[in-house]
Amino acid sequence: MRYSALLLLFFFLVACGKDDHIDDPIIQEEEELYFPPLVGNTWERKSLATLEWDSTASLDLENYLASNGTRAFIILQNGRIVMERYWGNNITNTSSFQENSLWYWASAGKTLTAFLVGIAQEENLLSIEDKSSDYLGQGWTNMSLAQENNIKIKHQLMMTTGLDYTAADLDCTDDTCLVYLNEPGTQWYYHNAPYTLLESVVANASSETYNAFTDSRIEAKTGMDGTWIQQDYLNVYWSTARDAARFALLLLADGTWDGTPVLSDQTYLNQMRNTSQNLNESYGYLTWLNGKPSIIYPGLASPLGLQLSPNAPADLYTGMGKNGQFIEVVPSLNLVVIRMGEAPDNSLVPTQFHDDMWLRIKAMWE
Repeated sequence: MRYSALLLLFFFLVACGKDDHIDDPIIQEEEELYFPPLVGNTWERKSLATLEWDSTASLDLENYLASNGTRAFIILQNGRIVMERYWGNNITNTSSFQENSLWYWASAGKTLTAFLVGIAQEENLLSIEDKSSDYLGQGWTNMSLAQENNIKIKHQLMMTTGLDYTAADLDCTDDTCLVYLNEPGTQWYYHNAPYTLLESVVANASSETYNAFTDSRIEAKTGMDGTWIQQDYLNVYWSTARDAARFALLLLADGTWDGTPVLSDQTYLNQMRNTSQNLNESYGYLTWLNGKPSIIYPGLASPLGLQLSPNAPADLYTGMGKNGQFIEVVPSLNLVVIRMGEAPDNSLVPTQFHDDMWLRIKAMWE
């Protein structure tokens, strides 16, 4: 009797499992999330054959990436390297692009900054509900004091500060460039200056340089070895593609690295990786979100009835930067995807290239 009941339960679960996963592109046994050592080049790999991915489709993906200015491309599945390819020359054209070559994250570094703000809040160095002027000082804008005091750190994270986005230089962080246009929280616009000033918020709150804060809070705990470099008004993060993969793996692991908490505040992480305001559904805290019914692209002030990438999994979230820097996480598949390189087209952020890239990625398992 007991044996028969167990047998019936087994077949019921198998049947339910088949129904539940019929559309899943990756079906495999549960395995523990892998983290590479903090020091050295050791990184476990997983073959396409093991995953039963199509090697012909992978070659099509590689050819597409190579023909569109890609320098580095990595796919992790459960933390293990499935694909790792490099093309062309390094940034100075002095040697071929390799595993240890550095490249810029551009605006994909915004997601790293959002994570650092979360750490600063967790350490009670600041609250995202605080006025930005508490850390930037009065007069950081060219507004009245009352207008300036309405801008909070959370508005900088959401791209909803209300600063004038018709300004000639949206990178300019001088007070004369930061002029009132709308009340905070009422307009979404991709404005670099208030984002860049978050770095000063964190540095002033912690009494540390931004590089030192990044190193002690994230890099030392994950094995990353990048650096923030000032470029005109911008402060741009540079690293290897593997460093970018380490950060994406940290996000995939909900802020914990191989058992070591880096950011424990799951409420903040969930806010960061989900719609943060009701203006641009495809934007969290300095992070782009897929699968939403509308999006405001950089350079636009109103939403379009589109999602970020129709060919990508709906739960993908990503740091996206100029010229096609992508640091991407797909929780449902335990995937990380990294692309670094030159611009594949003339768009501010190459969303069409991104979607075509994902069409080819999915072809490997569909």
